[in-house]
Amino acid sequence: MRRAFQAGISLVEVMVVVFIVGIMIALGIPSFQTWVQNSQIRTASEAIINGLQTAKNEAIRRNSCMQIAMTGKGGWAINPCSDPLQDPPYAGRSAAEGSSNADVGRQPPTSTIVSFNALGRVVSPNPSDGSDPITRVDVCNPTMTGSQAADARPLRIAIPPGGNIRMCDPSPLLAPGDPRICTDVSPIVCPN
Repeated sequence: MRRAFQAGISLVEVMVVVFIVGIMIALGIPSFQTWVQNSQIRTASEAIINGLQTAKNEAIRRNSCMQIAMTGKGGWAINPCSDPLQDPPYAGRSAAEGSSNADVGRQPPTSTIVSFNALGRVVSPNPSDGSDPITRVDVCNPTMTGSQAADARPLRIAIPPGGNIRMCDPSPLLAPGDPRICTDVSPIVCPN
């Protein structure tokens, strides 16, 4: 007895599917690479925000001055203002933790420390070294070039004197009234 119907797929059909999947992957790789680079910016920004919030909350909890010192590209160390070189630090983060390509620009550029008093407000000048506190941190990714640079999403962290730390997006493409928009429209400052 012969079968009238034969199940299965031919080699030509498999080759067509492999070809179509290959084209889709080739078209998606640049977008995926841009997404990964922007994720590193977000990771570094969130880590800095977490460090700032930890230092502020610890200052309030201890009812004494605490400081956060920025170390490298998104790394930080938190210590009491009375013992800024405490080893090991109260808390810390290495710049290599998930954001190796992110770069950080501070305002003022020479400042590396933010100190918080027992009320969670920024102390100016910093008690440990007399420097001005960091008022703004810009996080970008200088490794993004060409078409990736056009899709880069740098972020800004504002540190006002009242201690109300906020992360925002300085993109001019955001509509007025968007909650992500920065009130400070000055250009992003990141080391190259």
